[in-house]
Amino acid sequence: QVQLEESGGGLVQPGGSLRLSCTASGPSFNRNAMGWFRQAPGKAREFVISGRGTIAYYGDSVKGRFTISRDNTMNTVYLQMNNLKPEDTAVYFCAADPFLFTKTDGTPSFFGQGTQVTVSS
Repeated sequence: QVQLEESGGGLVQPGGSLRLSCTASGPSFNRNAMGWFRQAPGKAREFVISGRGTIAYYGDSVKGRFTISRDNTMNTVYLQMNNLKPEDTAVYFCAADPFLFTKTDGTPSFFGQGTQVTVSS
């Protein structure tokens, strides 16, 4: 069983940056694919980004602005968000699975509780 806990959300102005963290507990962190989804009010959950090893997949709306990285010694994965836009406002959820998941393929087995990101002036 994998437990995920996100942190780092908050209020940021348009054009600003924010880094989210997700700390995992449980076995085999460094072998799991990790990623992020988000859900805005009244909208379906949206794939943001995922990665495993040197492979990463990006949602169309975040390409060139968001990156994913991980520190296996800390069991932590990061979401670096740059040039944030008001439409990035959402609750962001960390996700994990033994198999790599993408926008169109695979559903993560584990999700965190989410952290709110608000982009507003």
